[in-house]
Amino acid sequence: MKYETITNKVDYDLALAEFGRLLEVPEGSWELDRLDALSILIKQYEDIHYPIDPPDPVDAIKFRMEQAGLTKEDLVPCIGSRSMVSRVLARKQPLTVDMARALEATFGIAYDVLIQKEEDLESRVGAVHRRHKE
Repeated sequence: MKYETITNKVDYDLALAEFGRLLEVPEGSWELDRLDALSILIKQYEDIHYPIDPPDPVDAIKFRMEQAGLTKEDLVPCIGSRSMVSRVLARKQPLTVDMARALEATFGIAYDVLIQKEEDLESRVGAVHRRHKE
C-alpha cells in the first residue's frame, strides 16, 4: 500500500476522518498498519502547519507550582533563596543551568523548557504582543 505526504488542508481533513474511523477497528486488524502510517503523516503535517512553541520557562514553573500546590518556599532548594525565587518568577533573574537541572530533578519540569535561547523567547514574546494588538 502506498502512503503519500499530506500537503494540503483537504487531504489533512480526509486523513483525520480516516484516522478516526480506524480507531474503531478491532485489535489485530490489518488496518492498524494504516492507522500507524496515518498518525505519522498527520503529525508531519501538523508539525509544519500548526507548530506548538514550548512554554515560557517562568510560565512552566508557575504552572507546576499551581498544579502541585507548591509555594515559593518549595522552590528555594532548587533556586537558592526566597529572594532569588521571587526575582526568577518576576523575570528579573534568568535561570541558571544548575537551577534548571534542580527544577527538572525535583519537580519534573523539562530542562529544555527551562533553558531556551534568549532570542527564541524574545521573538515569541514579541509575536504574542503583536497578535494582541491586531
